Amino acid sequence: MKPWHRSDSWLAACALGLLVLWDASGWDLAVMRWLGNANGFAWREAAVLTLLHKASRVAAWLILAWQGWMALGPQWLVRRNAKRPWPRPALQRYWFGVTLACVVAINVIKYASNTSCPWDLAEFGGSASHVSHWLFWLRDDGPGQCFPSGHSSAAFAFLSLYFLWRVEDRVRARRYALTVCAAGIVLSLTQILRGAHYPSHALWTAWLCWGACCAADAALRFRQQLKPDYQIC
Repeated sequence: MKPWHRSDSWLAACALGLLVLWDASGWDLAVMRWLGNANGFAWREAAVLTLLHKASRVAAWLILAWQGWMALGPQWLVRRNAKRPWPRPALQRYWFGVTLACVVAINVIKYASNTSCPWDLAEFGGSASHVSHWLFWLRDDGPGQCFPSGHSSAAFAFLSLYFLWRVEDRVRARRYALTVCAAGIVLSLTQILRGAHYPSHALWTAWLCWGACCAADAALRFRQQLKPDYQIC
């Protein structure tokens, strides 16, 4: 096992521990009380945040289309200007599938969730009461469908690009990872400031996307162990 494979697991385990501690701390509600009051959230209709919210969706679809083209388009055309080692088409398709799986899984969980958004809470002008998303079987008298953050997945789902490229080009892979994390932080803060999500909603989205990518990478390595002639890169 290469060093970065061990790092993947340690990072996922440490992040999970910190995330559980955050959930147990009650800081989610404390942060939202700092940002909002009985009149709601002052930043909810802020022009810059509304623009980021809408533009990021368009950008995410464009990036997904680009990744799909790189994976499914004619390789002679995709690679025509490639000057560095390039991931095999099968690997590109695999990680494109992982990206789609992350987006779909996050949104399926979200729409099945009974957890309502902060702006739906009675203390912020709505009708819901605060119920931990761990108590997933309880309703909070609000509309629900808010956990985890689907909007954050528009960035964090593309962590798959880091896993795709790190064997062939680690510099490019790190750039993708940093860009995705930066975009994820911006999108998450946008929704938190607007009162659309608690911090934990975005953090869980990031962790679930990372965990899914780690699992997908482990599955590739397991397949290679079963069939040594099967090349990951």
